[in-house]
Amino acid sequence: MSISIPLNTTLQYSSSSSSSLLPSFSLSSPITSSAVYVAGIRQRCLRMATSCVSNAQKSVLNGATDAVSIAGREQIRLGLPSKGRMAADSLDLLKDCQLFVKQVNPRQYVAQIPQLPNTEVWFQRPKDIVRKLLSGDLDLGIVGLDIVGEFGQGNEDLIIVHEALNFGDVISPLRYIPNYGIFENIKSLKELAQMPQWTKERPLRVATGFTYLGPKFMKDNGIKHVTFSTADGALEAAPAMGIADAILDLVSSGTTLKENNLKEIEGGVVLESQAALVASRRALTERKGALETVHEILERLEAHLKANGQFTVVANMRGTDAEEVAERVKSQPSLSGLQGPTISPVYCKRDGKVSIEYYAIVICVPKKALYESVQQLRAVGGSGVLVSPLTYIFDEETPRWSQLLSKLGM
Repeated sequence: MSISIPLNTTLQYSSSSSSSLLPSFSLSSPITSSAVYVAGIRQRCLRMATSCVSNAQKSVLNGATDAVSIAGREQIRLGLPSKGRMAADSLDLLKDCQLFVKQVNPRQYVAQIPQLPNTEVWFQRPKDIVRKLLSGDLDLGIVGLDIVGEFGQGNEDLIIVHEALNFGDVISPLRYIPNYGIFENIKSLKELAQMPQWTKERPLRVATGFTYLGPKFMKDNGIKHVTFSTADGALEAAPAMGIADAILDLVSSGTTLKENNLKEIEGGVVLESQAALVASRRALTERKGALETVHEILERLEAHLKANGQFTVVANMRGTDAEEVAERVKSQPSLSGLQGPTISPVYCKRDGKVSIEYYAIVICVPKKALYESVQQLRAVGGSGVLVSPLTYIFDEETPRWSQLLSKLGM
């Protein structure tokens, strides 16, 4: 395409034309102009035309990318942590739920779950799992709630499907050096906020890796004069080095606090975090099969997690009838079971005749109450007590499924 412009003409740009990517021109009164001036105008016009074409192409490509990310891709993508304890615990949990992640090569970032044939597993860094859930590259993910809060930043497209997968337990407290200096007698966040030392010129210095949650927490608690910084290496060393007054970081035990002469203050917990199953709202509502896949994963998770730490206790007990035995069992506080004890007759054969002298009692008890429950069964006449761990407890419907549908407006 070429543009011819007479030397003695005035150029007028028209923005009303929508049928062409090029600006329109019209002749006006002649002006005195040089060839150099007109050449410059020609170059600018060509740049405008090129820019219009480029922007149009980008718009088309972006639209195509969005369409492919939701409508075009058939596989459901589940993001799992690629390294560390969270990665191992995630795989173990899925295995316990009879969802076996098959990775042909341990160096590959993509794997399969045969029990979910339309699902791919992508191994990613935790923060990238959150980012790719938001971009549409992943549909589901297992990641810590702290990572969801920090990198999701309250985005409504992220939905917490299951918030307590029973691993990755951490808390995020505000910690600082307690045994000397101005912090020696400070025991709460309120006292820290009221210290007169913090001014606009000399704010409280906090070293943290939480560049979103940290400032939000301080603002919500009314601490105005505060600055944040990140430190290379372990944050615990920042106060001792004099580059921070306090640190805001994750901790799973009090050992790190004691070793670095730090203490946790009352009201300083930013969040309590553990591993969670997270999903993209857009994927659940727009991608075919995503909601059904989440339902199956959620049911398996719930059944296993509910059974975790639970035991089935079976015992025989003499009695006149099932109701009389049930009354004795229910009189003990630890023998109620999930909904109540199961009582069934035991058919004995004596002298060639079948009679009912015993009743079998079946209850479900948590591990911490196991021995106490066995003692109570013995106290009301139970004998031959058998104990076995539970693997799954399937409810009629998991409550979290109803909660998820409510979040999706279904």
